[in-house]
Amino acid sequence: QVQLVESGGGLVQPGGSLRLSCAASGHILGITAMGWYRQAPGKQRELVAAIGTSGSTNYADSVKGRFTISRDNAKNTVYLQMNSLKPEDTAVYYCNALLRGLYNYWGQGTQVTVSS
Repeated sequence: QVQLVESGGGLVQPGGSLRLSCAASGHILGITAMGWYRQAPGKQRELVAAIGTSGSTNYADSVKGRFTISRDNAKNTVYLQMNSLKPEDTAVYYCNALLRGLYNYWGQGTQVTVSS
């Protein structure tokens, strides 16, 4: 089992920045990748960014150049730095952990709203 606790969401104006954090606990040694997904009202959940144990990263085209995913292995925490936020980035953001390449675990979600 892996437990994920997210923080850092909120309301921000267009062009602003937010940093999301996701702290993992439990069977963390078996985690092969962690990532952030988002789901806007009426839309499917989509991958935003992911990071592997080697530090390799993957981003959705819509956030490339604006978002940065990183991890602090000592703190078992993954971060999503979001810059130049747009109204279309508004969504519930979910932290994800992939355990042993097979099992997906999810955080409770944190709301990000980009609005003037």
